[in-house]
Amino acid sequence: MEKDIVNIGKSVVIKGELNGSEDLTIEGHVEGTIQLKEHVLTIGPNGRIKAQVFAKSVIVLGEVTGNVTASDKVDIRDNGSVDGDIVSPRVAIAEGAHFRGSVDMQRKAGGAPQQAAKPAQPQAAAAAPQQPAAQPAAGAPQRVGA
Repeated sequence: MEKDIVNIGKSVVIKGELNGSEDLTIEGHVEGTIQLKEHVLTIGPNGRIKAQVFAKSVIVLGEVTGNVTASDKVDIRDNGSVDGDIVSPRVAIAEGAHFRGSVDMQRKAGGAPQQAAKPAQPQAAAAAPQQPAAQPAAGAPQRVGA
């Protein structure tokens, strides 16, 4: 069964909130919020987006101004442009693409970094007694830092 793909043409301008449960290709202008949580959003070469974007996967061939959050992947193709922050586990930026912002590629499994932080706390506590013992022996703070 072929997936439905909805197209928003070059002459269409949307201002407000855009929600959907189908893959979407935008060739027109959209301002506001775009939410396609379980679907693919493609911004075509003529697409101009000024919006917060939330989708499963985002493919950028046109221009996006705003933050992009994807649960699977963000793909900025040749001549595509993103001016905003990206949050996605996978990000691809083609040669010739434009990107200005930050990238957060955190994986969904956030338990491992928290477990790594727990052993660091006892180590910091163990290191703390060494510092007071070293301070009386060191006459100048420069010597301790050097």
